[in-house]
Amino acid sequence: MKNDEIRSLTTEELKERTNAERDKLQKLKFAHAISPIENPMKIRVARKIIARLNTELRARELAEKSKS
Repeated sequence: MKNDEIRSLTTEELKERTNAERDKLQKLKFAHAISPIENPMKIRVARKIIARLNTELRARELAEKSKS
């Protein structure tokens, strides 16, 4: 997921996507703990996507506060 795609989402969509990515990450971690998954880089990619989503949410939150 690219930053441009993230910026085009609404705040509610960002929250939903963050929750979905967290669930995905948790499932990947469990699968990797039981037996090594084929591509462990998927765990790192999922963490980075979550970080990008959270960064955009925080930026929007700060932008709203500065407008007030």
